[in-house]
Amino acid sequence: MNSTKSDARATGRPGGSGRTPFPYGRVLLLLLALTALYVGVWAAFMPTSWYDSFPGFGRHWLPVLGPYNEHLSRDVGALYLALAALSAGAARRTADTYTVRLTGVVWLVFSVPHLIYHLRHLDMYSGSDRPLNVLSLGAFVVAGAVLLMLPGTRSGRR
Repeated sequence: MNSTKSDARATGRPGGSGRTPFPYGRVLLLLLALTALYVGVWAAFMPTSWYDSFPGFGRHWLPVLGPYNEHLSRDVGALYLALAALSAGAARRTADTYTVRLTGVVWLVFSVPHLIYHLRHLDMYSGSDRPLNVLSLGAFVVAGAVLLMLPGTRSGRR
């Protein structure tokens, strides 16, 4: 087989099989993208509503952390929109393990300090909000680690 065909298959480019070395990687990346899009659009374009009502579903996790700051809220929204864009892009090219793993690293760089902060401030929450914070934020750490460890045959480098 010539290198062009094998490169196309390995990177998911047109002309290749588009098979992924880890088929659930695309699902995970799309879930991350959708979650980030949910937070990002809400925080960037409706920052007061996001601050007052995040994560939704009758819960209010942000007001207990301090006063509202529109600039910070919109910046958080922009950050999540960037994570959504990266995750969606990686989901389109899951055979490119370099991009998928890099996406995992980016999620970890964001999610580990975010989780650590909230673990140190769980006393601000009551009842089921404590475990829900840990579970929801911990899920992003696990997702980033899973993406980082995905099996693959090519890194996408030339």
